[in-house]
Amino acid sequence: MRQATIGLIGGMSWESSSEYYRIINQEMNRRLGGAHSAQCLMYSLDFEGIKRLQHEGDWESLAEGMKEAAVRLERGGADFIVLCTNTMHRLADAISSAVNIPLLHIADPTADRIKAAGFQRIALLGTAFTMEQEFYKGRLRQHHGLDVIVPDESDRRIVHEIIYKELVLGRIKPESRQAYREIIARLVERDAQAVILGCTEIMLLVSDEDSPVPLFDTTTLHAVAAVDRALTGLAAAPQL
Repeated sequence: MRQATIGLIGGMSWESSSEYYRIINQEMNRRLGGAHSAQCLMYSLDFEGIKRLQHEGDWESLAEGMKEAAVRLERGGADFIVLCTNTMHRLADAISSAVNIPLLHIADPTADRIKAAGFQRIALLGTAFTMEQEFYKGRLRQHHGLDVIVPDESDRRIVHEIIYKELVLGRIKPESRQAYREIIARLVERDAQAVILGCTEIMLLVSDEDSPVPLFDTTTLHAVAAVDRALTGLAAAPQL
């Protein structure tokens, strides 16, 4: 079976990008058997500069970097783009405008799975950018009709700092896992039916056993959707 070539924009952080590569190849092998693996390209960026620009609010410079990465992947033969980060989907429109191949938006396979499971009121964990700005919550609400809630301000700060000070560096601390458990519990008290792990590194810290409600891991769902797209085209990204 012919595969489309997956173009991965990674390095944000490389810890989660390595999970994308692992999940995509394992899923491709599971479906095709033998010695099959995924046909893919990855353009991996240096996250230190990206992290600095994010916190400085220089999204124009970040957009130029993301567009350049997408163009390089298209020139290399990628058939579609997978941006291996939730936060940088703030620039999804800019990326799409720079290339002639589709972007598989991370929020869409996540929302599709949530709706298929019958959930409506969803809690979102991620970086402060993802939890507080509308580029992600807005897509879930407007495109998919979901009711999205986020932690309160102090809990958002904890979630954000653990991501940037620990998870992107591959540091997994039991006390941070406990902090996330407590934050999830507070969201469930606010009637969250499930929780989106809306940062691709959070899956390194928490799993289903840490939550009284289902968790939807965007890393895994996005990676599996990329395999769907590569094999059948059924998960092709909608027009933004």
